[in-house]
Amino acid sequence: MRAVTIRDNTLVVEERPDPEPEGGELLVRVRAAGVNGADILQRRGGYPAPPGSPQDIPGLELAGEVAALGPGTRRFTAGDRVMAVVGGGGQAELALLHERAAMPVPEPLDWPQAGGLAEVFLTAHDAIFTQAGLRPGERLLVHGAAGGVGTAAVQLGRAAGARVTATVRRPELRPAVERLGAHVIPPEGFGEQGPYDVILELVGAGNLAENLRSLATGGRIAVIGVGGSGPASEINLLSLMQRRARIHGSTLRPRPLEEKALASRLVEREVLPLFETGAITVPVAATFPLDEAEAAYERFEAGGKLGKIVLLA
Repeated sequence: MRAVTIRDNTLVVEERPDPEPEGGELLVRVRAAGVNGADILQRRGGYPAPPGSPQDIPGLELAGEVAALGPGTRRFTAGDRVMAVVGGGGQAELALLHERAAMPVPEPLDWPQAGGLAEVFLTAHDAIFTQAGLRPGERLLVHGAAGGVGTAAVQLGRAAGARVTATVRRPELRPAVERLGAHVIPPEGFGEQGPYDVILELVGAGNLAENLRSLATGGRIAVIGVGGSGPASEINLLSLMQRRARIHGSTLRPRPLEEKALASRLVEREVLPLFETGAITVPVAATFPLDEAEAAYERFEAGGKLGKIVLLA
């Protein structure tokens, strides 16, 4: 098979041995694989793949057709369209994943949309519902809402009956995010629009002080991204106490299979039907063939995009 491979912090596409599925695994003929911030960090040596995943083939989400079944598999059959979050190895022509982490691809979605779905919708759903407990009628603030996780969170919040506010730095992207279901504002002065019950932090520590000031009593802050303004900040514990507030952080990639499987089943039950009806979608900013992985990563790092960058295998 051909695979995107990290060599001395650069990307090359080279021939690698075809993987063989073991017990409970699916061999997937990859059709599309999203590019994510974790891939950028892994390429730079800052975010190694978890044990058991390819260390030099990036890609933590994919979509494709089941090509072969390992012993004991029972959820899918050869030819089924599946998508999943994986520990790595997704940016290749073939990839292995455990059947418990796999989800069926909703019929209306094409390959680019399916390839850019799993990571962002699992991350957003887990953060705002499983962890932060967002309820209908509550106010949700999504920082950095034009990216993949941001556009997913906006749509999920709207579909759940929350009132969604979104910060978007680039004015030209704000109308598109507004069409997804949010009241869109610039990042500056976002606290004046509060109070918020749940804040999804995708930018970083630079927002933390104002996040706390703008929380409602009993509010929750879910931190899942720090690339925009860094990881370190002081926190006013008195402000946290007065609001009876909660801050939690999360990553998805290094979790054990059992936790990924549970998150996948929740999305399968609560989110995938919304794609069937057209209530939500996967915005795709650009697609690139596998051979142009370097250009895809550059486009991702350039910013100013709405939604996902996807590699087509």
